[in-house]
Amino acid sequence: MSYALDVNVLLYASDEASPHHHRARNFLGECAAGSEVMCFGWPTITAYLRIATHPGVFSRPLSPGTAMGNVEALLALPMVRALAEEEGFWACYRRVTGAVPARGNLVPDAHLAALLLQHDVRVIYTNDRDFRKFDFLDTRNPFEA
Repeated sequence: MSYALDVNVLLYASDEASPHHHRARNFLGECAAGSEVMCFGWPTITAYLRIATHPGVFSRPLSPGTAMGNVEALLALPMVRALAEEEGFWACYRRVTGAVPARGNLVPDAHLAALLLQHDVRVIYTNDRDFRKFDFLDTRNPFEA
């Protein structure tokens, strides 16, 4: 069994000012200690680097070195896999966006959804409700009671 984490889980875990910070850190720790494969799309990783270091988003943004260190720590875990586009990705993206037309802010979500589809990952932990639009994904919010 495998699952993916969306960028918001990583961001909340890094942002001490977030009301979700403690839950995100605990959840990430539980995932890291688990036996299931935790997947991250490269778009998720680069979005984390972009947002966590942005002074217009975080009141105390991370330095690029700290943010990259966080990514390296995750990627070093034995049950973590980084997912990249493979041959046939465009067909997956077209399938995903055929069912859910993507424009604006939905484009990166469709990109990640297509990447998950290509790698047969069907579960994503996120509090982004847009992922519910992709019927092949089992969307779980780790911040709901």
